[in-house]
Amino acid sequence: MAIEAVIWDFGGVFPSSPFEAFARHEAAIGAPKDHIRRVNATNPDTNAWALFERNEIDTAGFDALFLEESTALGFPIRGADVLPLISGVVRPRMVEALKLCKQQFKVGCITNNMVSHHSPGADGVQKPRGVMGEIMPLFDHVIESSKAGVRKPDPRIYQMMCEALAVAPAACVYLDDLGVNCKPAAQLGMKAIKVVDVDQTLAELSAATGLDFPATEAAQ
Repeated sequence: MAIEAVIWDFGGVFPSSPFEAFARHEAAIGAPKDHIRRVNATNPDTNAWALFERNEIDTAGFDALFLEESTALGFPIRGADVLPLISGVVRPRMVEALKLCKQQFKVGCITNNMVSHHSPGADGVQKPRGVMGEIMPLFDHVIESSKAGVRKPDPRIYQMMCEALAVAPAACVYLDDLGVNCKPAAQLGMKAIKVVDVDQTLAELSAATGLDFPATEAAQ
């Protein structure tokens, strides 16, 4: 089936992955390596991260619950100290690739996010700001976990995007920096691309779409 849509994750795709910031913070406070990722991977459907991304707890609740969970796993870290680490550095070549895809295909974004992420301590729906505010208007449709009440890797969120774009899963390319989120997309029939680095991603996206993406290292 011919490609009709390219669907993107946001964090770790357009801005760099927060995992680097997690590692720096862990080193700075003497926490075990990958401790934050371990907390996030434990009880992934019901932990503080999952509840916050579905907007089932507020910022204060995330702060307290993440502290409780991290303490139980051996090293206390407040949720409030983790939130500022999420934002990465924008990847200009990925933004340009999105713009090129938009000229030929429908484009959508599925993001696991937090309502109050861009305004720590202020709970309630916030308008996208900064990098997110510049990129989000480029998409034909955006699904945010904090507003939809469902988050990746739940297959329903991918199906919701296909319905919104009026495309079959087999006619979609899906990009995400997490393999666990690529798996359900692939199982639905999408061409899934795990984002490891910019060069690899654009090479695979070019193969899937037939588009030619400029290789400009200086722009990365």
